[in-house]
Amino acid sequence: MAYILFGSFLSLILLRVPISIAIGVSTLVTFLTSDFSGVLQIIPQQMLEGVNKASLTAVPFFIMAGNLMNVTGVTERIFAFANSLVGHLRAGLAQVNILSSMIFAGISGAAVADCAGLGAIEIKAMREAGYKGDFAAAVTVASSVIGPLIPPSIGLVLYAFLAQQSIERMFLAGLVPGIVVGLALMLYVRMVAQFRDFPTQPRATVREVAGTARHGFLALVAPAIILGSIMFGFVTATEAGVLACIYCIGLGVWYKELTFRKFLDALSDSAMMTAVIMIIIAFSIAMGWLLAIDQAPQKLAEATFALTDNKNVFLALLLVFIILVGCVVEGVPAKLILVPTLLPVIDAYGIDRVHFGIIIQLGLLIGIATPPMGIGLYIVSEVGRVRFEKVTMAVLPFLLPLFAVLILLTYVPGVVTFLPDLILGPQSN
Repeated sequence: MAYILFGSFLSLILLRVPISIAIGVSTLVTFLTSDFSGVLQIIPQQMLEGVNKASLTAVPFFIMAGNLMNVTGVTERIFAFANSLVGHLRAGLAQVNILSSMIFAGISGAAVADCAGLGAIEIKAMREAGYKGDFAAAVTVASSVIGPLIPPSIGLVLYAFLAQQSIERMFLAGLVPGIVVGLALMLYVRMVAQFRDFPTQPRATVREVAGTARHGFLALVAPAIILGSIMFGFVTATEAGVLACIYCIGLGVWYKELTFRKFLDALSDSAMMTAVIMIIIAFSIAMGWLLAIDQAPQKLAEATFALTDNKNVFLALLLVFIILVGCVVEGVPAKLILVPTLLPVIDAYGIDRVHFGIIIQLGLLIGIATPPMGIGLYIVSEVGRVRFEKVTMAVLPFLLPLFAVLILLTYVPGVVTFLPDLILGPQSN
């Protein structure tokens, strides 16, 4: 069954069929050609049971929070503050772009929201300052990778659900890697600035920095409020999503930026994005049931062990595999298909599930900046009005620091696990 399932799925992907439809059709085809053709009611049963999970209720709230930020002026205030801090450095606005993504990540947790919201502001500002449009777009899409790593993160909520891990532990595990990715990108931009004549701007005065901090203070403390409430046990991850939405609505009212029309637009966009994600999850659960019945995960584990029993070699092969998948399949469906299949293999090699969660999260995130299916490339191409081909060529060098951090996190698991172990205590096996 697994051959028919993956064969039909990959064929549909190559035909450019939408991911949600490809998963659903390939699952149905496999059912019809198997011994379960007479009990098709299993498909809707598995779909309904799969999405009827309390942990998944966090997803729409964090999506809503990101959309609210983009319509309430929060993104502009974050950008202004970051500009006052690091705008005077070489390639200053590129550094501002990355720092803004790190701050924004602490509220939205979605790469798409980063590209669409901050991206429009950042690319416009960089162009007006004299940067080339393709370079501005490349920095934007590369830095958007940070968003789903630094908590709160929709992707980490989904992984925690699939791998039966604590959402709080996954959030803490993503914090340091997210910061490391941001610092790596900033270091890379600083090195590139040595060889290119980027525009510069004067250093902001202490008064100007204080002014932007005061102007955007309520927006800047949002990540601390959301993360702090989770880490100190005041709220669950789902309640934190509700808190983020309420806080963003409050900011919109306080800044006098939130109108009823903007609120409805944010609500509509959030409903559409949530519906798409939930449909993909539902179909993927039915697909996972078929794979479990066929014992595909166990067969994969046996085949992998036959290939190599060396953990380091396996990790190298795993990285290549995840990156290749990320190039053609978006993060959510890729995670839904890969995680249940790979978990028995991961456990067999003694790899910590939290550690693996960050590896697959970053590995698939790199895919949003990688052709041909990189959704981030299409978004920044649209919002920045830059040809897709130019953005693709400009972003390729930025993949180097991203790959370097991915390798670091893979082979130095302590970077991922030390913070959750410090705050929540070591995880019992």
